[in-house]
Amino acid sequence: MFRIGCSIWWSGRGRRTKVKGDREVTHPSSYHLRPGAWLAVLVLLATSACGYSLVGTASTLPASIKVIHFEALANQTQRVGVEQRLSREIAAELASRGRFSVRSSPAGADAELTGAVTGFVLYPVAFDQAGRARQYQVRITARISFKTVPGEKVLWENPTYAFQDDYTFSTSAASYVDRENEVIDRVSERFAQSLVSSLLEGF
Repeated sequence: MFRIGCSIWWSGRGRRTKVKGDREVTHPSSYHLRPGAWLAVLVLLATSACGYSLVGTASTLPASIKVIHFEALANQTQRVGVEQRLSREIAAELASRGRFSVRSSPAGADAELTGAVTGFVLYPVAFDQAGRARQYQVRITARISFKTVPGEKVLWENPTYAFQDDYTFSTSAASYVDRENEVIDRVSERFAQSLVSSLLEGF
């Protein structure tokens, strides 16, 4: 998906006629292009005259931020191990953006990402004919801080970051525990994508 930083206006119909002496001069005020040509025109205008970026890859962070120190989120919930899954996905998502190196050591870091999982609620919202949950709703809350090092200038901070998502099974898992683990793994990936986009784009 592209985000284009300008508007393109195209209007006008008919033809305008102006009399010059004994002659009539006709000026077309609309232009007819083949259907396939419209796409080429829009792409040309967008890339040559407008600012554009791929949604999800833009960043408002200073260019000096290249190495991020991130170990793992703390776990302040009753769900054992959830912080490890979320932290693994956050580190992978940061690295996937191509611009950053993520390290568990503070040596050489330009910024530090810290925080804690403060809430994790997972409950079924739909069931199959056998009474097994086929759709879950998950809500995750976290305290997140992203600061420069040294100096500890706040780049992004949210003490009550909230994420909610639904997950529907496409196949049957072996047990209730397997289903919950599948939900947590999938939602952890989506949580990380949402959080990293917020960090980089300043939302």
